[in-house]
Amino acid sequence: VQLQASGGGLAQAGGSLRLSCAASGRTFRGYAMGWFRQAPGKEREFVATISWSGGSTYYADSVKGRFTISRDNAKNTVYLQMNSLKPEDTAVYYCAADKSAFLNVAPSWGQGTLVTVSS
Repeated sequence: VQLQASGGGLAQAGGSLRLSCAASGRTFRGYAMGWFRQAPGKEREFVATISWSGGSTYYADSVKGRFTISRDNAKNTVYLQMNSLKPEDTAVYYCAADKSAFLNVAPSWGQGTLVTVSS
């Protein structure tokens, strides 16, 4: 079971990045997928989640209106389009998959991808 995240990097404030997370090794049919992040010295926090069908999405208030989560089930991949980036978005971003909508029961985790936003 693997969740492989990619797409992190350095961006300027106001810029954009797109994260991807590809699942392999098993099927996540029926699973919600999403993203958490952990900034230096802080706890991991929820960012966004999307249902298996893609019909339901939820966002943290801090990213609402700036980030968009989507998924392509044919590719077993979830995406996070991050626009209007702010320095406070700097963190390691982790993708996760779980049967629960908010990824908080028994999630499978991917490795993190670092996003750095400069002011």
